[in-house]
Amino acid sequence: MELFEAIATTRAIRRFRPDPIPEDDLATILFAASRAPSGSNRQLFRFVLLRDDETSRQAKALIGGVARAAWNAKRDHDGYDRGSGNDESSPKARMARAMQHFVEHYEEIPVNVLACLIRHRAPTPAEGASVYPACQNLLLAARSLGYGGVITGWHAGAETELRELLGIPDGVAISACIPLGRPLGHHGPVRRRPLAELVYDGGWEQPAPWAVDPPGTRFAQAGPPRS
Repeated sequence: MELFEAIATTRAIRRFRPDPIPEDDLATILFAASRAPSGSNRQLFRFVLLRDDETSRQAKALIGGVARAAWNAKRDHDGYDRGSGNDESSPKARMARAMQHFVEHYEEIPVNVLACLIRHRAPTPAEGASVYPACQNLLLAARSLGYGGVITGWHAGAETELRELLGIPDGVAISACIPLGRPLGHHGPVRRRPLAELVYDGGWEQPAPWAVDPPGTRFAQAGPPRS
């Protein structure tokens, strides 16, 4: 797949087929992740895959339980069942359906990737620069092979149990959990804010007239729906 097509169509996938991912494809995806940059080229990112062994099933059940509780709370707090959420064709209602399917079928997702970072110093706000580029490489490579995924943080709600179950040391950060599999549906195109709203030239909020989106680009607003 051409690079810019992959970038423009790597959307967050939350509905998955249960089909296993062949190990050759996993190796390709993780190779791409391993090519990502990291601070001082230390390459301290590590990937713990949860597939279909007994320990992995237990770990996915822990994360799935957190995901369901977190989504139920968010669904109520952000008003997904109010206002335009009552219109089944609205973006708000479609998002709610996708998320509900996601959490209800979480344990059926074929692969969860825990993206970890071996810390060599006290945590800093910048440490994500040594692990999140690898996560994006992983998602782009998965897209190129017809798979999809989404970066989540639900593992944090069961981190103590996951560390004990998977033997992850205290000096290792669990930076993200990425469910991965064949989409139940289709990819992209990704919708974002217009480029002119995001790019400043020469100073804060200084317009960049050359920052023009490609023809046919479709847009979306940012943030959760408001009640």
